[in-house]
Amino acid sequence: MLLSPTPEPTPDPAVARSAPADFRRRPDRPAAPRLSFEFFPPKPDQPVAAFWRTVADLAALDPQFCSVTFGAGGSTRRATGTIAAEIQDRHGLPAAAHLTCVDATRAEIDAIASGYWQTGIRHIVALRGDPRGGAGGAYSPARDGYAYADALVAGLARRHAFEISVAAYPETHPQAASAAADTDNLKRKIDNGASRAITQFCFDMAAFERFLDRAARAGVAVPIAAGILPIVNFARLESFAAACGAHLPADLRRAAAGIDDEPLRRHRFAVDLAIAQCDALYRLGIRDFHFYTLNRAELVKEICDGMGWSPLVQRAAN
Repeated sequence: MLLSPTPEPTPDPAVARSAPADFRRRPDRPAAPRLSFEFFPPKPDQPVAAFWRTVADLAALDPQFCSVTFGAGGSTRRATGTIAAEIQDRHGLPAAAHLTCVDATRAEIDAIASGYWQTGIRHIVALRGDPRGGAGGAYSPARDGYAYADALVAGLARRHAFEISVAAYPETHPQAASAAADTDNLKRKIDNGASRAITQFCFDMAAFERFLDRAARAGVAVPIAAGILPIVNFARLESFAAACGAHLPADLRRAAAGIDDEPLRRHRFAVDLAIAQCDALYRLGIRDFHFYTLNRAELVKEICDGMGWSPLVQRAAN
């Protein structure tokens, strides 16, 4: 995610198999958009084979690209580039490596970027990044470093012809002075060389529409990919939303009450909610959808099936 995730436990396969299968595969589903998927490097104690099965499962959905996170404080710095390059080698998918400003000089960051380029990575997700304490921690620019993402984007654009994606915050970055200031910052990143904005997850569609209006008025003309976070644990979602300033509407909280105690209901709830989000966002003009997979494939696949976006459903419709 644009703010670093906490890994979720391995799902119970029985839940995915037993979940209701009526995902509204109707012919009026919106036409397939551009999909992308975010992964984070598996921790040393997590099974690498399971990670690569997840990547393979989602590669079958023919995404525009996959991205690999950098970790709070640059904690997965080496693994990020290695995994992104391996995704390209194994699956022939364009892979974007995350890169942040945290705890590194400009020379160090430039060297990492050049290393990405040398291994065939042509796409970077350029972020300010979370401090080592996590999303809620205080951020201080590194000495002799890129202070913020707008400077990082400019530096990357000078060094290599990278495709550069940046973060956008429909409900405003929690440390921004105002929504207007946050939009101005997004526009600076675009002006400095970014060609795509990927949003933080947002469950408030009215807030998302207001964000799109602000971006349009500011002259943001690049594709905006909506970040979609399927719910795998509502209590953890509440904690993360509080840290990153995302609003969970009251009706969502009421509907989700008790779902963590009922895995089957939570599974169906997560799929149906994400389908409703994608429907609403599509009606707002969004054609790029970036899924925060949490290294899990089953929910993302069912959501895309439900929207009629999987290759299998597309072929059946034709």
